[in-house]
Amino acid sequence: ARRGYGVPFSMVLQKNRSLFRPRPHILNTVRFREEFFAMKLHPVDVKTLRPEIFRLFQNQTPLLAAGTPGRCNVMTIGWGQLGTLWNKPVCTVYVRPERFTYQFMEENPCFSVCVLPEAYQNARAFCGSKSGRETDKIKECGLTAAFCPDGAPYLEEAGLGLVCRKLYVQDLQAAAVRDPDLILPYYGERGGWHRAYTGEVVEAYRA
Repeated sequence: ARRGYGVPFSMVLQKNRSLFRPRPHILNTVRFREEFFAMKLHPVDVKTLRPEIFRLFQNQTPLLAAGTPGRCNVMTIGWGQLGTLWNKPVCTVYVRPERFTYQFMEENPCFSVCVLPEAYQNARAFCGSKSGRETDKIKECGLTAAFCPDGAPYLEEAGLGLVCRKLYVQDLQAAAVRDPDLILPYYGERGGWHRAYTGEVVEAYRA
């Protein structure tokens, strides 16, 4: 017979109790938490971004940031596209003219789209419910604004940040609507027509 054949499982358990002791999930370990909160954004090549990055508007609620080191603002956005246009990686975002961020988008050549981790869910909600006219949303949420060489802001706490240079700007128009039942309810009492900003993704950062 093979060595150890027929040994009761209780004896194996007694000698190797440490092998069967429950171990904490990696998400609950001190080391993981320390490494998670120590993560910093670092530059990545836009061409290396995986396809799922381009579905972020479907699955998450990014923040749009625009302005300068002297004055900037952020807002949550639920609409947008990422893809290829004019042989460039591009991001298109939509801003109503009554939004405080609109003036920053108009005055500056670049903007950024930042995706915060789930731990910042309250910050995303705050930035979507408050106006920058009333409060400094970045400061109130405990976020940290960083700036690219061209002055465009992005958030250091983001898991992903895309810096975009404006290429094309156009207002959405009622005359171009082909499905009024779907589209028109988003306007009128709910606000003015969005302006679309399409920008080339010139820098990308991820944790």
